[in-house]
Amino acid sequence: MSESVVLPALGESVTEGTVTRWLKKVGDSVNVDEPLVEVSTDKVDTEIPSPVAGVIEQILVQEDETVQVGAVLVIIGSGSGSTAPAAPAAAAPVAPPVVQAPPAPVAPPVVAAPVAPPVVAAPPVVVAPPVVAPPVVAPPVAPPVVAAPVISVPAASSTDAGYVTPLVRKFAQDSGVDLSRVSGTGVGGRIRKEDVMAATSAPAGTSFAPAAAHVPAPVSALRGTSEPMSRLRKVLAERAVASMVSSAQLTTVVEVDVTRIAEMRKSIQARFTAATGTKLNFMPFFFLASAEALRSHPKLNASIEGETINYHPSENISFAVDTDRGLLTPVIRDAASLSLAQIAQQIADLASRTRENKLKPDEMMGGTFTLTNTGSRGALFDTPVVFLPQVAILGTGVVQKRPVVITSSDGQESIAIRSMVYLALSYDHRLVDGADASRYLVDVKARLEEANFQNNLGI
Repeated sequence: MSESVVLPALGESVTEGTVTRWLKKVGDSVNVDEPLVEVSTDKVDTEIPSPVAGVIEQILVQEDETVQVGAVLVIIGSGSGSTAPAAPAAAAPVAPPVVQAPPAPVAPPVVAAPVAPPVVAAPPVVVAPPVVAPPVVAPPVAPPVVAAPVISVPAASSTDAGYVTPLVRKFAQDSGVDLSRVSGTGVGGRIRKEDVMAATSAPAGTSFAPAAAHVPAPVSALRGTSEPMSRLRKVLAERAVASMVSSAQLTTVVEVDVTRIAEMRKSIQARFTAATGTKLNFMPFFFLASAEALRSHPKLNASIEGETINYHPSENISFAVDTDRGLLTPVIRDAASLSLAQIAQQIADLASRTRENKLKPDEMMGGTFTLTNTGSRGALFDTPVVFLPQVAILGTGVVQKRPVVITSSDGQESIAIRSMVYLALSYDHRLVDGADASRYLVDVKARLEEANFQNNLGI
């Protein structure tokens, strides 16, 4: 008896899917819930598990073929008798470690006969003819000639290099440079300040050179190859182009001092990790601050449909996750009403399942605003692309310690080391004006710099 496996519904608005890769072939055995095939939709890539155990009899949909939800993908035969043999069959190939016969060939190399013929040692005798050594008699003739110039050079350097101006001597002392090892380029070989400066940079250069040599850039296996675009990459490309063509996008950037948040994280990290099972980084703070500000700035949390503007009733924040398949954006719903602990846990869970290709399609739908951590790879900031139907996306750069001018409560200015970050907001100018964007960013900046999150920890 055979059973048909159909393409299941992969989300409310998903009506079709493209088979990207079969994980089994005709004749293979499969167990219940074992991954059978990878399917790609315009929302997500996912694996379809087998609802029954048995043996693959027919594959009805080929790779790169698109079919409607409910279409038959594969026919699996009754596995009552096939599943059992299948296991042994699988074990059989594994059992044939008789392939370890190769070890025997490895033993043959004991045919050290080739090695035995140390008769090769004979050649060394041939090379031995140090008859070449005698020609060294020529060197004596050369030395006299070389000796003359050598004597004149040291004489000049020793007499002229003896004098160093007090200024240069002090500079060398302050720089930790040994003047006896410095070659002067001044008149008569005199050591100048520039020579000392060159000597201070030389050691640094020599120390960095080997480091660079020890860490060569890896060569990608894709170098010089070609491959067809994946379904996901095609969808991303189409959406990016459509978004840039049909919307007017620009970016506004602000700089934020997150020193207080950095100090807060350090003081509660152990307690937070123990309570939630995940570390507290900067992202939950950015999430909460940006979501809360959307409540006061609905233009940033809206969408345009024709000539109608829809202002969304909740703050559903999509966030970008970098995977080996491409950029995917799972959604955290009602982010403005969540605690930092809830946000941190959802980020960790959704990001992990996104990378493992275990995300449900509905978990990537319904986003009203996007957050992307462009600083995760060290970037100061970028100009992220808004994906329709959303009208805004906030990029967070890397948090860096920098010297910054700060003003005290009494108006006194000073320079201090602060943890700084750039926030870059890209938005659709059809709805959002520069003033709207700036007001939103100023509110987010104020919330983060104030760092009053004690009541939002959730632990």
